[in-house]
Amino acid sequence: MATLPVSFGDIQQRRQAGPVQLSPYLRARDGIPLLSFCQYGRDPLEKLQLQLIDVQFFVSEHNVLQISGTMLAGRTKTPHFAWRLVQPLSQRVEKAFCCQLIRPGGISSQASLEQNAVKATQVATRFVQKFASLVIACLSCHDRLIFKGYLPFGGDRHLNDWVDHQLKIRRKDFIPQLRKFSEQLVQDSKQLAQEAGAHWEYLQGKTKKEKLIDGLLRERPHADGLVAVLCCQETCRSVQLRHAEQRPWLAFKRRQQRVLYYYYLDPRFGRRYVRIETWFPFTVQVYVNGHEWLARQMAQRGWGFVQEDNTFTQLDDPAGAQRLANGLLKIRWQGQLNRWAEAVNPLLKHPWFRRLKYRWVIDQAEYATDVIFRDPQSLQALYPRLLDHAAVNFSAQDIMMFLGRRLHWRFDGEVLTECKKDRWPGARIKHRLKGNWLKMYDKQGVVLRVETVINQSREFQVRRQRERKGKLQMVWCPMNKGIANLYQYQAAALAANVRYLEALSVVADPSPAYQHVDTLARPQRVEERSYAGFNPARREDVTLFQAILQGEHLLRGFRNADVRRRLHGETADRQQRRRQSAAVGRLLKRLHVRGLIAKIPHTRRWHVTLAGQQIMGACVQLYHHGLSNIAA
Repeated sequence: MATLPVSFGDIQQRRQAGPVQLSPYLRARDGIPLLSFCQYGRDPLEKLQLQLIDVQFFVSEHNVLQISGTMLAGRTKTPHFAWRLVQPLSQRVEKAFCCQLIRPGGISSQASLEQNAVKATQVATRFVQKFASLVIACLSCHDRLIFKGYLPFGGDRHLNDWVDHQLKIRRKDFIPQLRKFSEQLVQDSKQLAQEAGAHWEYLQGKTKKEKLIDGLLRERPHADGLVAVLCCQETCRSVQLRHAEQRPWLAFKRRQQRVLYYYYLDPRFGRRYVRIETWFPFTVQVYVNGHEWLARQMAQRGWGFVQEDNTFTQLDDPAGAQRLANGLLKIRWQGQLNRWAEAVNPLLKHPWFRRLKYRWVIDQAEYATDVIFRDPQSLQALYPRLLDHAAVNFSAQDIMMFLGRRLHWRFDGEVLTECKKDRWPGARIKHRLKGNWLKMYDKQGVVLRVETVINQSREFQVRRQRERKGKLQMVWCPMNKGIANLYQYQAAALAANVRYLEALSVVADPSPAYQHVDTLARPQRVEERSYAGFNPARREDVTLFQAILQGEHLLRGFRNADVRRRLHGETADRQQRRRQSAAVGRLLKRLHVRGLIAKIPHTRRWHVTLAGQQIMGACVQLYHHGLSNIAA
């Protein structure tokens, strides 16, 4: 995680009118932490709020606030604060990482704010900083988005009550009517395809629909609109009439039925499809691609870019593209999805379903962070080392940490890693945590993509306002699948991508960092006391570095006890535990005086500094992959 120094602007002019004290505060809006700055003793000024994802805060010896995390900028005039974060900072107020904050006369111009907002949304990780000479752009954007719409039928009892009291028909007459509805949907699809001059085909067996559509577009270039309608058999949720003691009973059951796929070239969203099941309850599925949508947005503005498949290999304005990509959250998805569903389901106008509306959820969301390299040679030299490092060094605890989880004894699930190197380019590694995935692969030879796929949203925790003991409180709750939570999906996936890139930042040619091991080996003298050095070729010292660099420590830092358990294991002997803790404390002090770790204020926890990540990471890598090979 990159530590971003933030200092706050020159306020000499305001000091002439009296003492000024600026203090940062942290609050939460919709579950996302916000950092705000206000001026005490004055009327509230317009402020710039920074949305912070996966945040750690530290105050340096020079009274400078340091923020680790990813920032999303936005403006507000409403001064609401929840609790004080750190001690008052009153030295300088000139520049923040991505904004010009409070100045005499208020906030800077609108153009400056837009520029700062773009800078704030870029992924500022150590990985990108380390390879700045090789990287030309970095873009984070939604890739695959799959929405599902369900008519509001909760269960079997709800269905039977609806047939009995709303439709007022016999239950055995309900099934024959559904057959007529199914046939009507198929006939309407043929009519729509004929009117639009689109292809209609019934598919038998397994067929890759995307390749079929690609072939149709190559054979006959198509303008925006309906491209094709494909019909096939799939097993989906449906209704069955069952025998019961008193009267027949309608029950939901999965069965084979015809399913229709409507493929469109949308002037706004690019290629998309709408899938509808032709048997009650007529579930609808919508697929859109964030990169396709972004390409259309940039083309409308006349921006230059090169798109290959669903990847941008060149961008004339990466900052503007990132700003546009973040605009996907501003779409009014409820109305848009309803319009798409009504276009393929004319039964919504039938008296039976006129009062029913689809309830939309996010079935799958992919969020990708693309690091675009200057040329294929730059990525080809680095990518194999990234794959090896991820496959060998990332443990189950690390993978859970990337996806916002901590290993707990009550965890019931699997954590799997799968690495495929059978094709170049195209080799990839996939980490699975239950139904969610974290992938890394190369695209078109010049793009390194780290992608988080969320299928089971409730594996992620978000902050929500809930009533506890008669009071409204912000508590951690599982993330829901409703479309209103799309911004939560993006925040969780972006944080996972950033953590993954941060963990990979130690992979590089380690020779520059290894040159600094002289700092480790030489004794360090502080306040007339000498602290022994470390031997990078000694197993015990490398084991200490590995214990400190564990991925689980990125979120909250580590304690003496965490390192002690890694080095010595658990022991029931209290005296032995004390001696081990004292020994670990001396080791931590030796690291601290060299600037490799730093104390988190007002806690008993430590965090690894940027220099510590580079030097200790290089020592661990060379010990296992360099020195061991030389010794052999």
